[in-house]
Amino acid sequence: MHARSTTIRGNPRMLDEAITYMRDDVLPAMQDMDGFVGLSMLCERDTGRCVMTSAWADEQAMRASADQVHPMRERMVEEFGGEPEVQEWEISILHRERPTGEGACARVTWSRVPQDQMGGFPDFFRSRVMSRMQEMPGFCSISMMLDRQTGLVVGTVGFEDRDALEATREPARSMREEGTRTSGIEFMDVAEMELVLAHLRVPETV
Repeated sequence: MHARSTTIRGNPRMLDEAITYMRDDVLPAMQDMDGFVGLSMLCERDTGRCVMTSAWADEQAMRASADQVHPMRERMVEEFGGEPEVQEWEISILHRERPTGEGACARVTWSRVPQDQMGGFPDFFRSRVMSRMQEMPGFCSISMMLDRQTGLVVGTVGFEDRDALEATREPARSMREEGTRTSGIEFMDVAEMELVLAHLRVPETV
């Protein structure tokens, strides 16, 4: 499974319009594309940062969709503002404990893993991150995507609401410190975001 993420830092006042556009225009159009298996959207209302991620059956389907997706991305930028940052990923881990609903939030963590650690990183993530997060109240889902060539990794943990998200802030910080100390992982950014669109048919990858 592969995914393409687009990060935009747009006008916060236009956020609701951007969400509506993704739900009512982009999602139906993507559902007709070969190999499409899901779309999610995460937002920070105070900054206007949004992360839209489309999932695909394989790398070929993801690449084949690029020309069709590009005009939608351009319209999003025209209406919402910002400069899009596009990245392509391999979906390494995806687990859903239960579905998310209205008010769901997620913590997104971007990191860089040393190349000599990349081969064993999925196992590290399962044992050191996933297993602990599953035990926390309000946990809904967890995913990990990676780019093996650059060492970039993005992990997303979904919770039923903001209270559950905030309650895990300190344990998550401790796990990041452990990852840096034991494996040399460089943590580049952490965001706590609203999960405003979660239309995913991606199968379990654990």
